[in-house]
Amino acid sequence: MIEINYLAVVAAALSAFLLGGFWYSPALFGKAWQRAAGLSDETVRSGSMPVIFGGAFLLSLVAAFVFAMFLGPMPTLGFALGAALAAGLCWVAASLGILYLFERRSLTHFLINGGYVTLQFTLYGLVMGLWH
Repeated sequence: MIEINYLAVVAAALSAFLLGGFWYSPALFGKAWQRAAGLSDETVRSGSMPVIFGGAFLLSLVAAFVFAMFLGPMPTLGFALGAALAAGLCWVAASLGILYLFERRSLTHFLINGGYVTLQFTLYGLVMGLWH
């Protein structure tokens, strides 16, 4: 049976969710991301915010949970951070890069989203590596 620290998973998911709120805010990369994604102000305001934000948090929980399974029950901080950086940058961001090349997305769009997922997983590793 795999041991999972469920509190660490929730804390990691929450940290990434909060990071996303700041990362994609107008104060940081929100407007540049919006332009790169081709989204109008009206489009950004449309949709069900509970579904969008609830879905984002749920998916963050899934990612944090599976990452916790990968790390094991008591990862060292160094291993957790190294694995997190590798997962975010070399698995997720690199995979986004492949898709963006075929979709003809801009480098700006890739750097914003790839930067977020790299930091997202780095936060997962930090939280799980510190939580003993």
